[in-house]
Amino acid sequence: MDEVFDVLIIGAGIVGAACAVEFATEGLRVGVVECDTPGSGATAAGMGHLVVMDDSEAQIALTHYSRMIWNALVQDQPEQYEYARTGTIWIAADEEEMQAVQQKHALYTSHAIASEILDQTQLYELESHLRPGLAGGLLVPDDGVVYPPRCAMVLLERAKQRGTTLLYGNVVQLLPDGVRMENGECMKAGIVVVANGVRARELVPEMPIRPKKGHLAITDRYPGLVHHQLVELGYIKNAHAASGDSVSFNVQPRGTGQILIGSSRQFDADTSEIDYNILGKMLRLALSYLPDLAQCSCIRIWTGFRAATPDGLPLIGPHPNRAGVWLATGHEGLGITTSLATARLLVAQVLAQQTGIPVEPYLPARIFQEATHE
Repeated sequence: MDEVFDVLIIGAGIVGAACAVEFATEGLRVGVVECDTPGSGATAAGMGHLVVMDDSEAQIALTHYSRMIWNALVQDQPEQYEYARTGTIWIAADEEEMQAVQQKHALYTSHAIASEILDQTQLYELESHLRPGLAGGLLVPDDGVVYPPRCAMVLLERAKQRGTTLLYGNVVQLLPDGVRMENGECMKAGIVVVANGVRARELVPEMPIRPKKGHLAITDRYPGLVHHQLVELGYIKNAHAASGDSVSFNVQPRGTGQILIGSSRQFDADTSEIDYNILGKMLRLALSYLPDLAQCSCIRIWTGFRAATPDGLPLIGPHPNRAGVWLATGHEGLGITTSLATARLLVAQVLAQQTGIPVEPYLPARIFQEATHE
């Protein structure tokens, strides 16, 4: 039996769930289609770092805007999202990197983003288990962490309370007025939002996004070993490289006392199997910054796939060549941070409302035009 919706969202990860909340809050009849457990894809594989990133002006605008929405959302019931305001420390290994800290601090200040330069003494007062000899760092106190699968479920439940219907099945085709399911069923909708990460390529093969595989490891419980999200200054360069494999030092304290260890990036790795060579590089780098990790037990290792666009920015807006199809994908490693802003920007466009920040840098038309001219 065919079902009819105002909006049909493909994917019940954190981006799809956030979009469902926003659409349902506006009074639209919303359906969310998921082929697996909600939040079990890239959402479950992510670190949950709510972070302002400054690789470009468009990135800093989107992450800052979304972090503000997150901070407002979690303030009343932080435990519901397993939220902790850990802050981020960008670590400078030497005096050359301290110059980069100065530049980062100036940039953040120009965007009204709180940050504090840490000298060597201050760095070790905050994180005593770091290896000796580091030069300092930059503390960004308003960054935080959440547990992404929990957040996706909370958002999805909120959307359901506003009338959203959760449907299970595999969408195999976009139709002019909806979608066709693997079992042959059709569901109609005036608006279809493709929000299923790298799997979006199956429905929109002309979309130029590529999978970036990542590894994560988590330890047993060691309360007090790490207090802040710790990231090396080289992370941004590695995170947004256009090719090749890379690893970066990026660790996170969990509320359980566990330590989450990242991060790695591999282009076009098409299996979820653990690559022990890249995992070894990632862990050795983590040990070089936090030698005491060598005494910790690792209890789980897993992989996931980020949806990466050529310019490192997500696709938020209408498909330029498919009427009624809207995109909310291509967030790479920032899907958790930018999920709430993505939903706000997308719904505002659909309803012809004013957006909180300019949407032009994230519109899908920019990518499709580039792909056409290649």
